[in-house]
Amino acid sequence: MKLAYTHENIALVTNIQQLLEQAGIETVLKNEFSGSGRGELGVFDTWPEVWVVSDQEFPRAEQIVESVSEAAQGPDWVCGHCGESNGPAFAVCWHCQSAREAR
Repeated sequence: MKLAYTHENIALVTNIQQLLEQAGIETVLKNEFSGSGRGELGVFDTWPEVWVVSDQEFPRAEQIVESVSEAAQGPDWVCGHCGESNGPAFAVCWHCQSAREAR
C-alpha cells in the first residue's frame, strides 16, 4: 500500500478517493477521524490520507492526482453567464451553476 494523497481538508481528500475509485483503483482512507487528536499528535500526522492498495496501480493513481492538481492551477475565470469570478478548479460557476466555457 502506498500513500497517494493527503491534505488537511477532508472534502478534498474524499474527492480524490472517489476519483481513484471511479477509475477502478482500490483505496483506503486513513485518519478520517483523527482531527480530534491535534495537540496530542503533530498537525500533519492527523491529516486524512488516501492510500492505494495495489502497488501496481499506484503510478496510475499518481497520474490522476497530478491531473486534478494541475486543473486547480492557473488563473481565475469569469462566468460568461453571470460575470462572477471563479477559481481555476471550478468547472461550473459557483454562483449560477453555468458550465465553464471551453478554453
